[in-house]
Amino acid sequence: MTQGHTHAVEELCEAGMDLYARALREGRVPTRDADGAPCLAEFGLLQPTVEDPDRLEPVAPAVALHRLLRASGERIASERRREELLADSFAELMQIDGRRTAATDNPAVHVLPRERINQAITEAMAQASGELLCIQPNVRYNDPHAQAARAVALERDQALLDRGGRIRALYQHTQRHSPAVVARYEELRGDVMARTLDEVTDRLLLIDGTVAFIPADKAGTLALEVRHPSLLHYLATTFDRLWRLATPMYPEAVHPPTLNGVSPRQRAIASLLVEGYTDASIADRLGMNVRTARVHIAKLAATLGSESRAQLGYLIGRSGILDQEPRALQESRAPRQP
Repeated sequence: MTQGHTHAVEELCEAGMDLYARALREGRVPTRDADGAPCLAEFGLLQPTVEDPDRLEPVAPAVALHRLLRASGERIASERRREELLADSFAELMQIDGRRTAATDNPAVHVLPRERINQAITEAMAQASGELLCIQPNVRYNDPHAQAARAVALERDQALLDRGGRIRALYQHTQRHSPAVVARYEELRGDVMARTLDEVTDRLLLIDGTVAFIPADKAGTLALEVRHPSLLHYLATTFDRLWRLATPMYPEAVHPPTLNGVSPRQRAIASLLVEGYTDASIADRLGMNVRTARVHIAKLAATLGSESRAQLGYLIGRSGILDQEPRALQESRAPRQP
């Protein structure tokens, strides 16, 4: 929030009240118009539209009011007066919004700005008691923001496990030996499993099969909160199919063996090489830096006796290293018998 623009939601500033009322009347407003009232995004009253992130649409006052009151429920004894002020503040706005339908009050898909993403996930996790499915590509816990997010996620994951839920997570193979990733699962207590693949999709959190969170832009500043049943079913099915193809990492790790001097990571690189991917694209898809990818390519070339990039593709096809998977790895992926 800009300097000098700090206030509580029950004391919504005049600029914010005017812009919110205008958004309710017109349906949406340009993002630049909210520069003078950043409080609207912080309080969850305006959100980017799905089709145009440069425009903001209002959250229904009844929905916004419900969220705020639910958050204050734990402090209800000391915040009774605050609830009354909120109800008074939104009464006129709800009259303006009378034309909106119940369907738009509870959208199946809506956009979350950065400042609302973690709060929305935490609220959804607090209601969960079944299963959390997650896909985590390119995990990094080095910067302070990531470390803080890790601590919050660890607490809410453990709370789900304590309620009898379970967690299944997918990572890239490059994360199998990451101390931060391994330590995370050693800290959790309960029914939690993790597996890895050469490649995974973009980030996904699917909670109890009722709500999912996926990225809405490449920069990670927006997320989609998905509650549409068909989309949720699609995401769950996709996860399950990837899960069956993945290699166990936790609680019992299966280490893919080397075949004919070629490591599993080199086989994954070989597969992308014969498809024509560049070194940079290979590194991005497999979750490694370009230098590491080139080291593996050089080792693969040395193992197969290749003297050029063109010859390497020919030797990969001739060697048959992409034709058969180790039996131990196939058995580890087989569904468990009941």
